[in-house]
Amino acid sequence: MRTWLKRLMGLTLSRRSGVSASETRPAMKDTHRHQGLRKRMIDALRQRGISDEAVLAAMMAVPRHFFLDKAFEEHAYEDKPFPIGHKQTISQPFTVAYMTVLLQVKPNDRVLEIGTGSGYQAAILAALGARVYTLERQEALYLRAKALLAQLGVRNVRCFWRDGFGGLPEYAPYQGIIVTAGAPVVPEPLRQQLAIGGRLVIPVGEEVQYMHRFTRLSETEYREEAFEAFRFVPFLEGTNKKDESS
Repeated sequence: MRTWLKRLMGLTLSRRSGVSASETRPAMKDTHRHQGLRKRMIDALRQRGISDEAVLAAMMAVPRHFFLDKAFEEHAYEDKPFPIGHKQTISQPFTVAYMTVLLQVKPNDRVLEIGTGSGYQAAILAALGARVYTLERQEALYLRAKALLAQLGVRNVRCFWRDGFGGLPEYAPYQGIIVTAGAPVVPEPLRQQLAIGGRLVIPVGEEVQYMHRFTRLSETEYREEAFEAFRFVPFLEGTNKKDESS
């Protein structure tokens, strides 16, 4: 298990100097009760068909309640999405697990995430050993997630405040790209930034999205697969500064 994950077990986190209360939460604890609730969440995911033991182990290791507002802490391990501000949500555990399984992450894979949000999905990918590059269009969420991941000691995630439609070409190609918002169309730059053999997992559609996986077979060929229906917040272009209205 990675060093930072070992530290999460039974960890109490306090704010570092220079990190504001709006960016992280003080005195976060992962108690035996939290771990028990997380084990129940894992059992529920197994019952819903998630069988990838590496993904389940990563979700068992990463405390989801660290990534939620204190008001939702008691419900953190229910299979529900929760608001994180700026009209964004943290996805329900089943959705996180489902997308992560489709991505087929291997240790040291270079993975691009579009939509950092709370930072939870990035932490799961990091727990699987990926080198994660994550983009967030909302500056306030970017700052909060970056501070929290640093506070947790997650070293293999790099955060960027960026429009996700263009991807992150300077670090391409990626073995995996994951989009955590519903896209009406698949941005071509994301497909182009896949390595040969790489996988893009993205929910596609308007009101309801169907999960898609694109596997790059060659410079010009991709295999497209469609899976179950989900509902996501919309994949928007542009960026939004911290002091702009949400």
